[in-house]
Amino acid sequence: MTALNQSTRRRLQQLRQMPSIWEGDRRLLAADIALSKETGVRGQGDCILWVDGTEGLVRAIDVVPGDAGPEAIVRTLLQAMEYPHSSTPPGRPQRIVVCNREIQFFLRGVLQDLSISVDYAPELPLIDEIFRGLQSATRTRPPELPPELVQPILSVAQDIWDIAPWQTLDEEKIISVEMNYGDTGPLYVSILGMLGMEYGLLLYRSLESLKTFRQRVLAATDNAPEILERAFLEQDCLFITFDETEAAFEESFEEDIEEEFAEISDFLDATGVRPSFGNLHPLEGMRPVLYEEEACTVFIALRALQKFFNQHLHKLDTELFPDITSRYRIPDPKDGQKKVSVKVATLPALADELSEMVLEAEGEEDEDYNLPLLRNDLIPGDVFYSLGAMPWETLEVLRATVKFHQKPDVTPAQAADGFPVVLLQTSRPKATELIEALKAAGGVKGICFNPGEDPVSDDRYDLGVLQVNNGELHLFGEFVEDDPVHIQARKKWDQRCKKTKGYCGLVIAKGSKGASRGNPQMSDMLALFEVRAISEKELGLGSLQLMPYME
Repeated sequence: MTALNQSTRRRLQQLRQMPSIWEGDRRLLAADIALSKETGVRGQGDCILWVDGTEGLVRAIDVVPGDAGPEAIVRTLLQAMEYPHSSTPPGRPQRIVVCNREIQFFLRGVLQDLSISVDYAPELPLIDEIFRGLQSATRTRPPELPPELVQPILSVAQDIWDIAPWQTLDEEKIISVEMNYGDTGPLYVSILGMLGMEYGLLLYRSLESLKTFRQRVLAATDNAPEILERAFLEQDCLFITFDETEAAFEESFEEDIEEEFAEISDFLDATGVRPSFGNLHPLEGMRPVLYEEEACTVFIALRALQKFFNQHLHKLDTELFPDITSRYRIPDPKDGQKKVSVKVATLPALADELSEMVLEAEGEEDEDYNLPLLRNDLIPGDVFYSLGAMPWETLEVLRATVKFHQKPDVTPAQAADGFPVVLLQTSRPKATELIEALKAAGGVKGICFNPGEDPVSDDRYDLGVLQVNNGELHLFGEFVEDDPVHIQARKKWDQRCKKTKGYCGLVIAKGSKGASRGNPQMSDMLALFEVRAISEKELGLGSLQLMPYME
């Protein structure tokens, strides 16, 4: 049986033990629950649930493959202790109750020395009630889209996905959509996805809501997630997002929901993404459902935007955003014989205003600010560099054994399949010199990837950048932008960083030659810097060009 390592035991023993009884269980997740967005549960397999029976709170919930071993229930239990979902503080229970003898005996062995009794009960009333609630919620929820509008909306959503406007425009490039349709007012469209985190369109019902949200986001600090959540829920907009998740749908569906999700399942099969639709309003919060009037408005807006992008997107980018207006006549989705007049226009003045908001938030003045120089004289020329992930168990050992460890401000959330790391491997003398140089600079502040290009050859690169605490930026690697191996590595890097709440690591190791090159052992790792993953936009360099005199 796998046991907790000593460092983990010591960490858990330091948690306050609460006079509470927790219920825990692992159950097969029915397809209708797995597909439900209201429940907050995504994916299909077994659902692991840990509940504080004394307080009546869910402390941790996770979905794992059906063939995952009993270790999975321990991982979720540790999350319930150290990073509970609810607002309650971390802590250990005095007693745990499960309804499976095998789980009981397994937990007894694993939780030795933690002063937690593990008991058996044939029934778990609180967990039974929660699962009944999940099943009831899925059976009574309204469809995400009106049935008669599913096909036309998914068709135009497919067109938007294929056009991919987020590859050209950032979220500050606002486009207005005005339609002669009922009492629908102007919509102000913000495009999500240039940072590669989430793709979609936000259709704001007012400029006030759009500006207020951006002001609150820019004013919030990294340590204020509750402010960001409140700002998110107080938006006034319709939305469509595209979720890249292979586990969103499986081949089997419950009969009562098969008809509703069939077209969306086809969309997933064709694109590898799942479109999601909904409404945000200060008095409603987030509602993952579009009713008929809203769905008609979204269809008309998306079809007009699709025509506008096909006609004008080649004239636009993040730097060039001229004043362009076009008018279209879009079929009324409720009556194909009628046409709806729609005006679509860029809003360059608003785009400039939003850019100024960003500069002001960063404490910079207009365009007359000094960007730090990207230096390439710190990292050894023979360094081996790569992107990857480190198992959480290995990370725990490395934290305790590495010669130099820069600790993070906030412990990263263990939600990803591993801790995202950049590996820099060179000879021992050069690695030691590099570590000392980074320490002298105040340590590493963050890791970023920034676009770069060679104007002579037109080659494009993804530049790996280290930002140190004295303000300097150092180039650690040049990745060919269209290299399929790097594309996949960057995609996984971004996904993992999102799940760790923006934290990643820099590992400096010795052994750049021989069998250990690219595969350092624990004894080869000399330093671990746990830092923030900085976005390209936050870094603010823009696309960099290789100068003729640079090597």
